[in-house]
Amino acid sequence: MTVLAVRHETRCEYAAPVLLSRQLLHLTPRPDLHQEVRDHRIDLSPLPAESSTASDYFGNAVLQAAITESHRVLTITAESTVRLNPRPLPRDLSAWESVRDRLAALDGPGALDATRFAHDSPYVERNAAVRAYAAPTFTAGRSLIEALLDLNARIHAEFEFDPTATSVATPLADVLRDRRGVCQDFAHLMIACLRSVGLSARYVSGYILTAPPPGMPRLVGSDASHAWVSAWCPGLPGDWLDLDPTNDCLVANEHVTLAWGRDFHDVTPTRGVIIGGGEQELQVAVTVSPLDDTGQHVPAVEPGASPIP
Repeated sequence: MTVLAVRHETRCEYAAPVLLSRQLLHLTPRPDLHQEVRDHRIDLSPLPAESSTASDYFGNAVLQAAITESHRVLTITAESTVRLNPRPLPRDLSAWESVRDRLAALDGPGALDATRFAHDSPYVERNAAVRAYAAPTFTAGRSLIEALLDLNARIHAEFEFDPTATSVATPLADVLRDRRGVCQDFAHLMIACLRSVGLSARYVSGYILTAPPPGMPRLVGSDASHAWVSAWCPGLPGDWLDLDPTNDCLVANEHVTLAWGRDFHDVTPTRGVIIGGGEQELQVAVTVSPLDDTGQHVPAVEPGASPIP
């Protein structure tokens, strides 16, 4: 069992006053078989005139807020504490074709839900290039788990992490051609490959606990939002297996799940419509901290500061 505290701060400065701001926030961790949400709160400044919490089509918690006070700076702070439960190692040796056929035939109680994540979506398109990239992994008779681990490892080895190479709007075809991008791109690519062979995969947004360099303290705001893939694997606990192609690992006790959908479009952490504002500058800082047995934070320091001995 691991307990993590997450603080996600978003600050947006506007060149001109914003007269009205409506925000839709996917910043609430999602409870599931592997994750228990102990505490959670979202604070906005200025305070919203009205706000409400609802579930979206995929069952994610969404906060909707309307800010009617004129402002030049908007800050959104989400704080959460979650307990991560152990995830058993997958041992199912079913051939990937059998899972594909079960999905196509809607065979089993989870198949209908899984079909929502088996088709093209705004940021994930199946095409010849994607199918060609997936082909060496999905050979005849190979077990689904083995194929998933292989594809996870190939993307990690063959694509370079480069935060300057892409944006939210970069087409998947460009990522595949240039072989570089960020976690969002690698998750989209893996999802496209799985869907291209008839399997179901969803996009998961959240956070990951990163380790500071040896001998260095953990810094406040040094972490970031993260994304990975969840593949439909009927027979495993919960029927889904989460994999992180950016880090070539199975998702375990360092990943905090916020929300899932077909791709990034469905689970954007913050999305807003404003009147006024003009040009804007966005700053985001994420801190993921482990808690000790007494529930206290493992100390972190501000960037540029020296840890107290």
